[in-house]
Amino acid sequence: MIALRQVALQRGTQTLLENADLTLHDGIKAGIIGANGAGKSSLFKLLLSELGPDQGDVEMSGGQRIAHMAQEVEALDRPIIEYVLDGDKALRQAEAELAAAQKAGEAHREAELHGLIETLDGYRAESRAAQLLVGLGFVQADLARPLSDFSGGWRMRVNLARTLFMPSDLLLLDEPTNHLDLDALLWLEQWLTRYPGTLLLISHDRDFLDAVCDHIVHMHHQTLELYRGNYSRFERTRAEKLALQQAEAAKQQARREEIERFIARFKAKATKARQAQSRVKMLERMEDIAMAHVDSPFHFTLPAADKTSHPLLVLDQAQLGYRSEERDNVQLDKVNITLLPGSRIGLLGPNGAGKSTLIKSLTGELELLTGKRVPGEHLAIGYFAQHQLEGLDVTSTPFMHVQRLSPKASEQEIRNFLGGFGFKGDDAFGEVATFSGGEKARLALSLVAWQKPNLLLLDEPTNHLDLEMREALTEALAGFEGTVILVSHDRHLLRATVDEFWRVADHRVEPFDGDLEDYRAWLKARLEESRRDSRSEKAERQSQQPSGDSREARKAARKAAAELREKLRPLKKERDQAEKSMEKAQAALEEVEAVLADPALYTDSARKAELTDALAQQATIKARLDSAEQQWLAAEEALEAMEAELLASESAEA
Repeated sequence: MIALRQVALQRGTQTLLENADLTLHDGIKAGIIGANGAGKSSLFKLLLSELGPDQGDVEMSGGQRIAHMAQEVEALDRPIIEYVLDGDKALRQAEAELAAAQKAGEAHREAELHGLIETLDGYRAESRAAQLLVGLGFVQADLARPLSDFSGGWRMRVNLARTLFMPSDLLLLDEPTNHLDLDALLWLEQWLTRYPGTLLLISHDRDFLDAVCDHIVHMHHQTLELYRGNYSRFERTRAEKLALQQAEAAKQQARREEIERFIARFKAKATKARQAQSRVKMLERMEDIAMAHVDSPFHFTLPAADKTSHPLLVLDQAQLGYRSEERDNVQLDKVNITLLPGSRIGLLGPNGAGKSTLIKSLTGELELLTGKRVPGEHLAIGYFAQHQLEGLDVTSTPFMHVQRLSPKASEQEIRNFLGGFGFKGDDAFGEVATFSGGEKARLALSLVAWQKPNLLLLDEPTNHLDLEMREALTEALAGFEGTVILVSHDRHLLRATVDEFWRVADHRVEPFDGDLEDYRAWLKARLEESRRDSRSEKAERQSQQPSGDSREARKAARKAAAELREKLRPLKKERDQAEKSMEKAQAALEEVEAVLADPALYTDSARKAELTDALAQQATIKARLDSAEQQWLAAEEALEAMEAELLASESAEA
């Protein structure tokens, strides 16, 4: 258990917590949310005893093993798989002692240490570490490469794998998805839902919080407020609280009317494509979501250029990639793209497939290897990518950045504009050198918006943005009347802002006829195909090896098969339990939805409490059903893989 009692915490002149209380029981998965600077990372430091409270007490269960993801990774010459294995200090110590015992010829001590390593699951350690790294986007050939070979973002992935590998009862993760693409994020989501300990997660990804967390801790006004349920339920509960306050209720009505206007505008031109229909549903949900964010400090629009071209931009028979002295590195081939006004496109595809390359080629920043790039007469590009944060003038201010773009703009006009991005009052004149990553990202986005583009190219725009700013960006993009091309691992943003997807994979760019759930299914099928190919190659290699028909070989094969059969039992039990949980949750969901199907429930004011309770039950049961489905899927996949291995083993013996 974790308990904070009347805790006060101050950093410099800023009060982060004042008389804050919080109790978290073992086994919960809690998302920690709050504005940038609210003290989320400082809360972790309190739990790690790196900070002490200025007042009050922090109590934790004794003997807890804590795994925490460090934010900085040194460029070591150690192979990344060894770096991950180093995360289990007890295992590394046992291995070192075993080596010493073997060297000294201490057979009895050697036997003891073999038993200890077995207890620590040490003989599967390398396989487990490799699975983590592959799940986070590395390929087998990367595992022996030194950490120093990789860029900062990939080092953070290695660091995350090391953290997940550490044996722990309490797992603290601070923005683990910042350097992940959508594929790796979906994998991490499933891994965390199966994590058996207590999880505290700082994240600004609402879909990730929804899928993983069963509680939300809101850091707000120097307090810690605990909500049951996932992030969507938190929003509903918070919206109800705010609606009780007269001033906030008026703001809510104004926001509702504003969102209704662009929903109506979009519905009029929505196609029948699955993603377009998904977007209609998402926009309708945004009416309710916006009510929980009416007190956000961020609210802005993205005006489009007055003139446009038809088409805006064409790539004809293009080869995209990077040119070097030795040869051309072709990432995408035979690319034929015609961008029309008003298109809203999300790019999907595995990491490294060429999504960022495509965007850079569309901007003209990256020269085509072959083919033509034909811009329209009135093309006005707004381009946002993470490297642009490094291009900001750190000796300047937000006001000066905008003024350089439009020297004739009035001071008040610039200040009003920057206020929507959270640079209010004197903040507009703060030096960029002192800004956090989130503040720099907001400034870079504001500079894109100021230029009124008719083609927005956005490459992971939500990294470093908190939930309030992400929601403001989602609403602004949903109402933007120009063309949008978006790469993002934020599924909420994708659902609300694009109405078609392009898949970038296998050196091709092609339309993807489906929504994000279809893409998840495509990823799963692709992974299964890769596993089958890998098993086929392994079987072929084994068949080419000399036959070992000795009695010892057959005995070893039978023993391995017996061990595999033994491992099948807990997996079958886990799968069956998950299936029962799914059946129970489905039955409960049908019951509560039968109640919600009663029209009188929505019109009878005396039944308002019953309606609120039914909606809350529906959200909780859906989250439980989703969790059970993910557990079933994971167990079923593991079972299939192990059964295939058993079949191969028995075939080899025969």
